[in-house]
Amino acid sequence: MIKRRILIVGCNGLLGQALAENFSRNRGDELLLASVEEKFVGDSNFTYVQLDISKRSETKKVVLDFFPDIVINAAAYTNVDGCEDNKELAWNINVSGVKYLVEGCRVVDAKLIHLSTDFVFDGMKGPYNELDKPNPISYYGRSKLGSENEIKIGGIPFAIIRTNVIYGIQKGVKKDFVQWVVENLRIEKQINVATDQMNNPTFVNDLVDGILLTLEKKRTGIYNIGGIELISRYDFAVKIAEVFDLDKILINPILTSQLKQKAKRPLNGGLIILKAQTELNYQPHSLEENLKHIRRNFGS
Repeated sequence: MIKRRILIVGCNGLLGQALAENFSRNRGDELLLASVEEKFVGDSNFTYVQLDISKRSETKKVVLDFFPDIVINAAAYTNVDGCEDNKELAWNINVSGVKYLVEGCRVVDAKLIHLSTDFVFDGMKGPYNELDKPNPISYYGRSKLGSENEIKIGGIPFAIIRTNVIYGIQKGVKKDFVQWVVENLRIEKQINVATDQMNNPTFVNDLVDGILLTLEKKRTGIYNIGGIELISRYDFAVKIAEVFDLDKILINPILTSQLKQKAKRPLNGGLIILKAQTELNYQPHSLEENLKHIRRNFGS
């Protein structure tokens, strides 16, 4: 097998760490890990470089110095409400940063794998397939659509991976939905969870599998990578409580409007994954299997 040079940007996030872990375990590729923090928070023997993708010269220098065959961009400003308050920051990272990665990829003839989201849709009639017309209703969604557009006009080979509600456990990352539910229910604290937000939650290990399949099969274009089950956020919380043997009575069903969040959420969201299943042979595990894996591996 030909050794590939792969740059993983945003390696300190949930997905970035899972990707680095997978490559260190299974592959003979040469990796460079990059993120905005001073050091890599996970376990890896790969070289790490600090990188703020919102800085053009810094981004292009890292890409040109390493000269990768593939760049995987898992970096983004993902605080949905924060994007409403920090529009310039969100645009600098989510759009300008991607533009700078595209410029670097064009020079070294690298393929870009970029992570996007179902927030590019308005949530009026989901779940969505790859051909549905985007219509974001939050600044986060607009910035992620902007990043997709920068890639499409960039003149480089690319795969855009749209996903939603990523969950899993890694070091030093913000709590995902599963961890938030478990930690609160363990101390018998009541939580409010929306009944009217629909998604197909994505286990980070399944997402890694989907990304690697696009690489192995040399696919380009847009692919939806998500879980099998379309489920409300409330029912997801109930399922978590059941798997972790916690009291689901503590979960209060409410409407999204009652949460008074700054940014609008696409309610009928989620992604149809048929294209990935048929073209990539993507085979995600069930929600229950993944939750049991988390409980088994990260403590009950």
